Amino acid sequence: MSEPVSIAVVGSGYVGLVAAVCFAEIGHNVVCVDNDERKIDLLRNGGIPIHEDFLPELLARHRNGKLKFSTDLKAATHDAQAIFVAVGTPQSASGNADLSYVDAVASEIARSLNNYKVIVEKSTVPVYTNEWVRRTIERNGIQRSEFDVASNPEFLREGTAVIDFLHPDRIVVGADSPRAAELLRAVYYPLTSGEYYTLDTSFPGSKSKENPPPILLTSTKAAELIKHASNAFLAMKISFINAVANICEAADASVQEVALGMGLDKRIGSQFLRAGIGYGGSCFPKDVAAFRYVAEQLGVEFNLLKEVEEINAQQKIRFFQKVRSALWTFRGKRLAVLGLAFKGGTDDVRESPAFDIIKMLLHEGCTIRAYDPAATDRSKEMLPPSKSLEYVDDPYAAASDADALLILSDWSDFGQLDLDKLHYTLRYPIVIDGRNLYDPDEMASKGFTYLSVGRPSVHSTRDGVMQDSAQRKRIV
Repeated sequence: MSEPVSIAVVGSGYVGLVAAVCFAEIGHNVVCVDNDERKIDLLRNGGIPIHEDFLPELLARHRNGKLKFSTDLKAATHDAQAIFVAVGTPQSASGNADLSYVDAVASEIARSLNNYKVIVEKSTVPVYTNEWVRRTIERNGIQRSEFDVASNPEFLREGTAVIDFLHPDRIVVGADSPRAAELLRAVYYPLTSGEYYTLDTSFPGSKSKENPPPILLTSTKAAELIKHASNAFLAMKISFINAVANICEAADASVQEVALGMGLDKRIGSQFLRAGIGYGGSCFPKDVAAFRYVAEQLGVEFNLLKEVEEINAQQKIRFFQKVRSALWTFRGKRLAVLGLAFKGGTDDVRESPAFDIIKMLLHEGCTIRAYDPAATDRSKEMLPPSKSLEYVDDPYAAASDADALLILSDWSDFGQLDLDKLHYTLRYPIVIDGRNLYDPDEMASKGFTYLSVGRPSVHSTRDGVMQDSAQRKRIV
């Protein structure tokens, strides 16, 4: 492998921890630093604070070797050539990203600088953040020649973040000096040269020695904008197909067929054209809002993003109304909920659409049993158990004697339930699927009343199955 780079990663959240572990995986010497002593102790002892595929294996491979953990930022950055800042940038009350954590870290880094270093924005930040970080460091008495600020946005999907890091579609490096650009080229050289993929221990994926990921060198401002623009565009695709799904329901068409026809056009592509209950998580909601705020501050109207946000908010309300249409009344109804994380494959419940829907149902007098393969503990912190809300350890325990089953996250396990067992377990065979995990015809054949998003509903009847339509009703 190429010459290793000494790296400090500030922050051990979803982005920081994955970046630190993967930098070690491609051969660098890494210190991951965080001021949360309990989390650092957990990581030092081999514990994993987040649910992420392949993270336990990589941590076990590199812990106490190429990867170390610390709560001392000064010590962690002393020998580092590159310092990646991966702290939180939550949404502020104004809609902009709250950069107070970035500012605090920049000030602390400035007080510990002992030689030239490249300070790299890894967190998602608005354009011009690099200039503010630079000013903050200079205000602490550091000469401009002693550091550079660069931007290296992440494009990781929770649940597949490790593979996304090691097999990226592209690596974006925003640097305004050749010195900083060369150091970041060296950081990613094991990937861009294809060296990493020749190792027997490398994780398989879409990239290879013959097909390594490209590196795109830009200005720091362009790199900051690429991240926000990318996330806003993906959120727009989700809202667009959800709006199309609503038209499909009114026109008695299947949104899956429409999405397939659209996605086969290589100019559009099939990714993120899955109708559902809307996007959530730590990125899309705040990044869309922050990008719109930045545009407004620069005097640019970006009303399209307002519509993206509005469609996303309305999608949860439409699903709530879909549940009402299936049950008629709410008070006293017992509901099973499958899925609490904002999507399958993660334990992240931040901005999860499931929570908005659960809160609406609880407000209407329902009692809920909820299950998620990974997000139960985090969910209890957000919505503590009560007489009306119980967390269970099994999907069939959630469904036991329930008036209906709601699917709110797209865990693959939820699409592989034993339908005969589920039919027997439910009080009434009603499934309301917010992620379109099942085929309506299959559910009809199993005797379920089945409602989904952007597709005709089917209702079990004494004589067979009745399929809803805005224009007709027929017995199958």
